[in-house]
Amino acid sequence: MKLATGVTVISNGQVVDGTGKPAMQDSVVVIKDGKISYVGPAAGKPAVPPDSVRIDAKGGTILPGLVEAHFHATYFNIAALEDLDIKYPVEYVSLLTSVNARLALECGYTAARSGGCLFNIDVWLKKAIEEDLVAGPRLSASGREICSAGGLMDWNPEFRKIGMEGLVFIINGVDDARKAVRALVKDGIEWVKTYPTGDAASPDANDHHTLCMTFEEMHAVVATAHNHKLKVTGHCRATEGIKNALRAGYDCIEHGTFMDNEALDLMLERDVPCVPALYFEKASVELGPEFGLPQCVIDGHQETLDGGIQSALKILRAGGRLGMGGDYGFGWNPHGDYAKELTFFVKEVGFTPLEVIMCATKTGAQIMGREDEFGTLEVGKLGDVLVVDGDVLKDISILEDRKRFVAVLQGGAIKAGQLAKPFPTVIKDERVR
Repeated sequence: MKLATGVTVISNGQVVDGTGKPAMQDSVVVIKDGKISYVGPAAGKPAVPPDSVRIDAKGGTILPGLVEAHFHATYFNIAALEDLDIKYPVEYVSLLTSVNARLALECGYTAARSGGCLFNIDVWLKKAIEEDLVAGPRLSASGREICSAGGLMDWNPEFRKIGMEGLVFIINGVDDARKAVRALVKDGIEWVKTYPTGDAASPDANDHHTLCMTFEEMHAVVATAHNHKLKVTGHCRATEGIKNALRAGYDCIEHGTFMDNEALDLMLERDVPCVPALYFEKASVELGPEFGLPQCVIDGHQETLDGGIQSALKILRAGGRLGMGGDYGFGWNPHGDYAKELTFFVKEVGFTPLEVIMCATKTGAQIMGREDEFGTLEVGKLGDVLVVDGDVLKDISILEDRKRFVAVLQGGAIKAGQLAKPFPTVIKDERVR
């Protein structure tokens, strides 16, 4: 991804730098050749060239670009589990990913970590974004996921004679686990996504208290992945599944729904981050009837919502790390609604706006392993900045309204928002002359 050249000055706003520190009033961010060169009071701003690009924050907020820490680029208006693998061909799914990626950027998300992707498309989506062919967030790819046979993501019965090959590797034992990771290594992913536990979506065979992988399988995944310098995460709701993942050496926990004190101690001991993805549960409960979800499924989501809220509070208050994001792409939880989760964590979970913004910026970058590049507004980091017309500390829900975005910058270049120009179409003429 090319960095902007020249100098950009963002002024007339409060700076929320993503570190958790209080906002700096009447402050300025200066970006030089795509990287931040100054953050601080307007009175201390260094001299800049007369031809500098100037962005007026309109008295609003200047904050780091947001990080979606559990991004499903290939999910698109999913109404039933079967839609995840057999509804569309890979060609159409590939087109949908570019639509979702651009939408995420327009929503202020300048970076994202994939939480699982059909056909390993996120590997190539990342390449297209980095080469400026597609507009989207800086991406960490995870590709196809791993689940044991008969587990949450293996729902096609044997008589259908079809598996879930586009979405997951179905494994039986440690040899299959190693084989699946090695296939992902060859395809260029960075995160290995697994399914240690079930979910409320599958109340009969694999509910949210069910274990879907053995500890031995999980350990084999971790050992193989770490050998190749990959990280491992997992869909963990059941308490014992969380503990198994932490003991196996997982680098992140998705959901972490039913944490007890032992699980919390294991998490804090290794400083493993968690991505709760609670808004998916809230949306499932509130909109489930409209989309025909069975009452037993809705009741399960209510239980995971209640448990997830308690666990998220427990983790943060104990000094643990939480990322924001997760599972967008369902009919009742569509792409574009990412910031609704931020509002939910402030208004219904009990986080402060500063805490939520830190989770959605600094911690998200840490989870991606790129905290030295972005996630906070600090000198030397990339100019990934979100400029918002409004005080997000007084009303976090402003972040849900893209019309309030003055500018979304990546590497100092304005990619979305009121000041953005249409994304250029790249055309290469390969005709022989």
